[in-house]
Amino acid sequence: MLFSLRSLLLLCALLAAALGDAAHFDPYKILGVTRSASQAEIKKVYKRLAKEWHPDKNKNPEAEDMFIKITKSYEILSSEEKRANYDRYGQTDDTQPYGHRGFRHFHDNFYFDESFFNFPFNSKSGRDSADSKYTLHFNQYVNEVVPDSFKRPYLVKITSDWCFSCIHIEPVWKEAVQELEPLGVGIGVVDVGYERRLANHLGAHRTPSILGVINGKVTFFHYAVVKEHLMQFVEDLLPQRLVEKVTDRNDRDFLKSWHEVNKPHVLLFDQVPVVPLLYKLTAFAYKDYVQFGYVDQGLSETANLLKQYNINTYAPTMLVFKENTDNPADIIQAKGMKKQIIDEFISNNKFLLAPRLVNQKVFDELCPVKQFHRRRKYCVLLITGEEEAFVPGNKAFLSLASANTNEVLRFAYVYQRQQQPLCTVLLKNRDSTPPQVVILERRNGAGKVLYKPLLGGWNGSEEDKHRLLEELERLQKDPSILTHDATLPELNNEFASMFLIRWIYTACDYLSEIIDDLLHNNWREMMPLLSLIFSALFILFGTVVIQAFSDSSDEKQSKPKAKEAAKTENGSPNTTNTSSRPPKKNFVEVTELTDITYTSNLVKLRPGHINVVLVLTDATKNILLSKFAKEVYSFTGSLTLHFSFLNVDKHNEWMATLLEYAQDAMQIDMDEEEGSNRKIDYTGYVLALNGHKKYLCLFKPVYTGEDADGKPEDDTGSSRSRSGSKDEHQHRKSTTRSRSTTLQIHHKLDRLGLWMERLMEGTLPRYYIPAWPGLDKITVNK
Repeated sequence: MLFSLRSLLLLCALLAAALGDAAHFDPYKILGVTRSASQAEIKKVYKRLAKEWHPDKNKNPEAEDMFIKITKSYEILSSEEKRANYDRYGQTDDTQPYGHRGFRHFHDNFYFDESFFNFPFNSKSGRDSADSKYTLHFNQYVNEVVPDSFKRPYLVKITSDWCFSCIHIEPVWKEAVQELEPLGVGIGVVDVGYERRLANHLGAHRTPSILGVINGKVTFFHYAVVKEHLMQFVEDLLPQRLVEKVTDRNDRDFLKSWHEVNKPHVLLFDQVPVVPLLYKLTAFAYKDYVQFGYVDQGLSETANLLKQYNINTYAPTMLVFKENTDNPADIIQAKGMKKQIIDEFISNNKFLLAPRLVNQKVFDELCPVKQFHRRRKYCVLLITGEEEAFVPGNKAFLSLASANTNEVLRFAYVYQRQQQPLCTVLLKNRDSTPPQVVILERRNGAGKVLYKPLLGGWNGSEEDKHRLLEELERLQKDPSILTHDATLPELNNEFASMFLIRWIYTACDYLSEIIDDLLHNNWREMMPLLSLIFSALFILFGTVVIQAFSDSSDEKQSKPKAKEAAKTENGSPNTTNTSSRPPKKNFVEVTELTDITYTSNLVKLRPGHINVVLVLTDATKNILLSKFAKEVYSFTGSLTLHFSFLNVDKHNEWMATLLEYAQDAMQIDMDEEEGSNRKIDYTGYVLALNGHKKYLCLFKPVYTGEDADGKPEDDTGSSRSRSGSKDEHQHRKSTTRSRSTTLQIHHKLDRLGLWMERLMEGTLPRYYIPAWPGLDKITVNK
């Protein structure tokens, strides 16, 4: 009990010490600003203090620590999220639960003799000290590592403080790092205890894990942790065909492709049969600028190349070729070829003597924006074409560029057909056509340039060369001769791959990643994809099964449909069936709306159900019922529709009461009967009654084009065009009521099918009523 109490007190003391150190750091006090200070004030104070306490200018021993505190304070207060977090909780990045130093305060303020237990965990002299300079944080990974992975691969280790397996791979990891880092491979270490967010972002769910990052893509290492395996893993991360094997057979084709790819070509001569990893990494870093080839000196097929360029077989040799494929533009030979030497050699030969502007990136590097007077760069640009007629002028321009030794001048050319927007701006208000030479200087990143075109065009003659050299000499003395200004558009990327090709490459990479995960049982990362695949298969299988059952049901109903179609061919006109709804009955069940069926068929009709009621008389009953059945037959498949008829000779009072309740519908009828005391004829009216919501939709017979004397047309008259019916409908409005009342009974329901379609779509006007007429209105008076 006493031991537990002491342990608890010790723990409290440690927590107080850790919190005290965290609370001691106040960014407001360090910068000397108030908590209500604006971002502009904070930025102004930071610039003044950073300049005052910079270690290069302030020789105070505490200047470095103070400068770090100032930078850290500005980092917190310049971020709205971090500033709000500090204001609310007093927390900075250092005091977060998984922060890098939050746990270190625990260790730094507590003496713990780890040698007593012989465990190297959390020891500054242990493995953490070796990994500390490689530690990655989430923001650092996103903002630095991912963009840099397009120039060099990264090897990242996922570890934690209490991981026993991590200790076992530590010697191999250190040995691999010591060999890979000098070659240019980026190294990173992620401690799960402090950077859980980054570990989850990388998809690392166990420790230890090793992964590679290249071109922003993460690939896991799945083999035994041996140095040779790690070296091979890094090499496999690199794209294929970065370096082309060159022999006596293909050396001419390789070197002469400079014009197509618009890049210098580099040849490395060495005695090893495989391309060294250092050379592959260099090729990946400069893949956008230089084409790389490798010559194996031990092969008999390369003997002529060794003799032609007088290669010393005792040391690796590197040659760079530009426009002249017979003689190298530069050469380097060293027994211990180091990365720094190769980088400097390639950086000095990244471009051709007169490269073609193929994209904005090349333009920005060749002709940078003016920053200071001493850093001025003038771009001598030839606007030309690809045809044979332009070749002499192009060669003359290239010879002039080859003789240039002035670092201030950069020579380049563009094809007018490939860079039409750029050429249009530089040649505006001028009748001249390519080839033309323009001298320009870029003034800002928005595209503004000052330029001057060379008068007289460019044919490559000696006179043209002399005139251009004179202009360049004048430019060195007086930059104000660039009298024209313009804003250049962004250059087209001539080497941009088509969308389909990019999509194919992306699909191949994704497929290879899936196969790799399946082979190595990385099920946790594969679960979302497998879930998506199985869901798609389930939906597809369910659709096929439902379709199969639906097809079998349609086959069973085909015979009754054929019989019904045969019955309808009895000389009566057939209406066009515009509904694609398959009927489920081979007959239409129509019941009479009487005092017996009134309650069940209307008043207590189930919600969502509609009763379609035909209004008729004793004289028109047989004809209208037959026509009604044919018109609504296509809709009998709906379970929410019921069909009835109402004898207006018996229940005329109910009909009048119903329309009186529905004031809008009654108003329509009253308008039609204005100026006439004639009794309204409801024969052929159809009512769609919703008993639950208490509304109705009304269908009234319309004039469809029968003769003026009232004679019915032949059977084929029922299938009229819709365009003709519009004119006839306008004619109907202008006729008298006497013609509308003489409608032949047979044609009263001609447009009922279209009305039913609108009813099913829900686009018909609805007339709401306060209550259904009482039962006494439907009861026959005896």
